[in-house]
Amino acid sequence: MDPIHWTVGDEDRSRLSNMAHLVGDTMEMNGFSPKKKDDLESKENLWSAILSEVQNTGNSKLPSNKSVLVLGDSESGKTTLIAKLQGVEDPKKGSGLEYAYIDVRDEYRDDHTRLSVWVLDGDPAHGHLLRYALSEENFPNTLVMLVVAMTTPWGILDQLQSWATILQDHIDKLKLSSDELQEFKQTNMRKWLDYVEPGDELDSSAALRRTSRNMDDELGEMPLGEGILTRNLGLDVVVVVTKTDYMSTLEKDLDYRDEQLDFMQQWIRRFCLQYGAGLFYTSVKEDKNCDLLYKYLTHRIYGFPFRTPALVVEKDAVLIPSGWDNMKKISILYENMQSMKPDDYYRDIITQPGTRKTIAREVEVQAEDEQAFLTRQQQSLQAGVPAGVRQESTMRPPTVPKAGDRRSVGTPSVQAQLGSPKKIDGAKGAAGSGEGVLANFFNSLLYKKTGNSNPTSPARPGEQPNNIPPIDKVAVRSDAAAELDRLTRNKKQSSLEQEPNSSEC
Repeated sequence: MDPIHWTVGDEDRSRLSNMAHLVGDTMEMNGFSPKKKDDLESKENLWSAILSEVQNTGNSKLPSNKSVLVLGDSESGKTTLIAKLQGVEDPKKGSGLEYAYIDVRDEYRDDHTRLSVWVLDGDPAHGHLLRYALSEENFPNTLVMLVVAMTTPWGILDQLQSWATILQDHIDKLKLSSDELQEFKQTNMRKWLDYVEPGDELDSSAALRRTSRNMDDELGEMPLGEGILTRNLGLDVVVVVTKTDYMSTLEKDLDYRDEQLDFMQQWIRRFCLQYGAGLFYTSVKEDKNCDLLYKYLTHRIYGFPFRTPALVVEKDAVLIPSGWDNMKKISILYENMQSMKPDDYYRDIITQPGTRKTIAREVEVQAEDEQAFLTRQQQSLQAGVPAGVRQESTMRPPTVPKAGDRRSVGTPSVQAQLGSPKKIDGAKGAAGSGEGVLANFFNSLLYKKTGNSNPTSPARPGEQPNNIPPIDKVAVRSDAAAELDRLTRNKKQSSLEQEPNSSEC
């Protein structure tokens, strides 16, 4: 059933006032005292105030100029979280500065509006895009959400401080007067002080505290506790820790205990105190605190009721509204810290696991064409080896030049590897001599598949070089094997002859 809205016009209000005065005059004529007349006037004023409030409430609509600015690193779950608040199953991730909106409905007023959502990319280099999402005009109508993920617990505090600094730098660039900014900060303080835990609305002590706070406000005295709103931005801030279902993986794979988790929580809560922020641990995968986060956002932005108290028992579903927390409540977590101190450096306790060293991949060496290699060897054999060239030992592998120098230097000659400084000429060497045999052997390798009239360039298939006589390949290979066998026997014999001499010495 739709609620009934009363509309009171100026004419009706004048009639009510005249009727009240007429009743008062009649009562005075009939013997009522002036005191009763004053009471009647006060009741009349109260009745007029109630009618005015009903009129204003009935005609008010949900504002359409409210917005949420979401900041956080890449892979922190910003897009997935906003999609969950929208009720979208398949989130679409963009780049730079994304825009989305959340449908907000007021069931009591039967009204609805759209809450604008700006999601900044996780790259801090895109901070200049904040001017499109947070300006002087929409500053008092913007709520900021700082998002971090439990998948990288070692970076949570650094990320929060980094994005808060980027936001502060942007605010400093806005053309806001000092009086305007101070007014926004005072409003933020008042919201913190006006927080009342659900169930304490009718408590007389809570009402007394609110009255004393209002009195202090008039005197300009804000009784804030230790560490509260020391970095007041003048904006409503909510810190959201996403992917809390990953805590079980931290406990299983990285040996996290309640001690480390409490250490993390107390540092995050101390950060929230500095900026007067609320805190939510959420998990889209397990649907934890997502609905409560939506209700809290509508409460802070549109004034909808939020009757959920602070939740600090479940480690993966923490919920702390802005204004509830203080250092005394945070100190309860200190009791569980045995191997660490609350003021220890965050990254010293919550350390990042060692990353695997990247293995340098070996450079792939491109094999040289066989015929080109043999052609170069033939040229080396025909040119001979200079007398001053050092001969390589047979027990040491030849030195391979760098890839960039191979074309200019070339491969060490076979002659140097065999230890013979003499020139090898296939045309002059006899078929039975050692040098001629080796020369013929390499020539046979060079032309076993192809032949060409030019010995320095690869020949076409089926052609025989004009300047080299036909070679009996079988005979050449047998002769080469015999020559190599002879060289091996000579080396062995010479080494055996040297051994007695060395023993005599």
